[in-house]
Amino acid sequence: MSKDTFDPTKYNNSHNEPFSAVLDRELSRRSILRTGVGMAAVGMLSSVGLTGCNSSDTAVDTVTPTLGFDSIPGAKLDAVVVPKGYTAQVFAPWGTPLNDVAQEWQADGSNTALDQANSLGMHHDGMHYFPLNGSSTDGLLCINHEYIDQTALHPTGPSKDGNGLRIIVDEVRKEINAHGVTVIRIKLTNGIWDVVKNDSHNRRFTGATVMDIRGPVADKALLETAFSAEGDKVRGTLNNCGNGYTPWGTYLTCEENWPGYFVNTGTQTPDQERIGIDDNNTRYGWDDLAGHLDEVADEFSRFDITNKGASASDDYRNEANGHGYIVEIDPYDNQSRAVKRTALGRFRHEGCVYGKVTAGSPIVFYSGHDSRFEYIYKFVSDALWDPADATRTDRLTVGEKYMDQGTLYVARFDDDGVGVWLPLTMNSTTTQGGTLADTFSSLAGIILNTAGAADLVGATPMDRPEWAAVDPVNGAVYMTLTNNTKRTTETNQANPRLNNSTGHIIRWQESDNATQFNWDIFVFGAPENGAPDVNISGLKTLNQFASPDGLAFDARGIMWVQTDNGAPELTQYTNDQMLAVIPSQLTTASGELDTINSDNQTALKRFFVGPNGAEVTGLAFSPAQTDLFLNVQHPANWPYSSDATVVTPANTSIRPRAATVIIRKNDGSEIGV
Repeated sequence: MSKDTFDPTKYNNSHNEPFSAVLDRELSRRSILRTGVGMAAVGMLSSVGLTGCNSSDTAVDTVTPTLGFDSIPGAKLDAVVVPKGYTAQVFAPWGTPLNDVAQEWQADGSNTALDQANSLGMHHDGMHYFPLNGSSTDGLLCINHEYIDQTALHPTGPSKDGNGLRIIVDEVRKEINAHGVTVIRIKLTNGIWDVVKNDSHNRRFTGATVMDIRGPVADKALLETAFSAEGDKVRGTLNNCGNGYTPWGTYLTCEENWPGYFVNTGTQTPDQERIGIDDNNTRYGWDDLAGHLDEVADEFSRFDITNKGASASDDYRNEANGHGYIVEIDPYDNQSRAVKRTALGRFRHEGCVYGKVTAGSPIVFYSGHDSRFEYIYKFVSDALWDPADATRTDRLTVGEKYMDQGTLYVARFDDDGVGVWLPLTMNSTTTQGGTLADTFSSLAGIILNTAGAADLVGATPMDRPEWAAVDPVNGAVYMTLTNNTKRTTETNQANPRLNNSTGHIIRWQESDNATQFNWDIFVFGAPENGAPDVNISGLKTLNQFASPDGLAFDARGIMWVQTDNGAPELTQYTNDQMLAVIPSQLTTASGELDTINSDNQTALKRFFVGPNGAEVTGLAFSPAQTDLFLNVQHPANWPYSSDATVVTPANTSIRPRAATVIIRKNDGSEIGV
């Protein structure tokens, strides 16, 4: 995720019991998985659970593999590092044209807003590969673009007047167009991947693209603006960080730090106060151009959500109500609109992943609220899964079936490795003995202030919940908790992770009761030389890491962990990285799932190291598992060559570009084994 100045301690004033207190008691009993209370390793899931609806043109072995590479050392280079026997191709960097409307990316920054609207956006993040006709060599790549770097987008910086206000319309439009999502067709030819320029599938969704909105918040009273009198459409998707996909073949992009794009200088609503809408400035100053002679359809005015008119149709007081959601995109249908699915909650979504898929059972999605002291959520559909829906071509209609009606829950982590999913409904009981109906007048009101509702029911504040991933071998759910250096006031002196600068990964398994689960901590990030109460997992030089962020399983059960490290204990040793582990192979003598510890820590291996200044994020695989796609975001002085491993020469300064890196084995076989 991008760095910003948001302070979550200002907004979450619930005083719910922090996870650190629960964790302390849990650690005193060791792990639930090592005492026989919870998750026994189980057999393989159904083929739908393993591969969704997309078939592969090369069968993937259903036997869980063994990692077949040596863990690589850390690195501090203007280049990437991969294991011996692998190549790394720089692919589709920011500014790559999708069609002939856009000119090629210009190193001097002269590309226009129109160019940017028809080119790859900035700061690639979450992504997914969608095969065409099941192919591992011809498919569609969906890529999130989280935020912008104004000094890279405009080499001389954004133009401002003497009062520090934005003055150039095309610059701001260019910034808005650099946000969002890209869909591109890509092909592998003679071992090299290329963008298929001018393909009909190629398209951009930007911060200005008109989108549909469905679910509880799809209400004129909540979405009416001067632009949308009926409240039936919204403009743009912003700060697209983590991602997901569905069993029916659509892409899910997640709106994360969207509150910073809006300002309300008047009286704020409770949901605006709780989520962190600013009362003074917007993140990039786009609203500075409100009322400009060249402004079209209030394209800049809409970011000021202050109540200014006689009614909602006279201003943009409701504009932000259309942001903060999971957005569904059909990459195969270039005529379809993106749809915001409000039933899955409104907060700073980091990712969205579906759980075990079983015919006749609900579809479940998990998502984390990426801020310190925030919560973990799951959504359970009312509709029961019909495997025939996996191959339907009206994919967004299928999405409506499973994502617009259901129940949103928030997690409470209790002692003894047991947890409870607390429903966010009108009749849900609060910690004060009332119900959410005492505070909210409708389900839509609960969704608009999801975090505020979670406060009231007693959810557990966590250490920055980010990406979730579900093990295809046994259905266990993992989520990265990146860090929490704000956690300094707990009085429990035995808490092993006070001032948690290095983060950890939590794991849980659902029970037969939809409101209960069992949990443990799978691994703690730490430097090798960390104190025993810091390096709890016994990490060594070749797998020490901090701030786990991106997280995904491939179809074989290998879990890939990416970092967004800011801990000085690790940044001196290595740039951000990606590690691999096969959790289902870590079992105790009695056959229960184990955690990473000093006895088995070599099972966690470092596979990739990014260039200086960069975050490693986003992950996708070709169906044959022979091509690994990841993203390098905000590099300092990279890429110098199409070969991602080539180091930028000393004393050479280049205009940095976020890009996808495609990793392949020299012999063309499966990645990682």
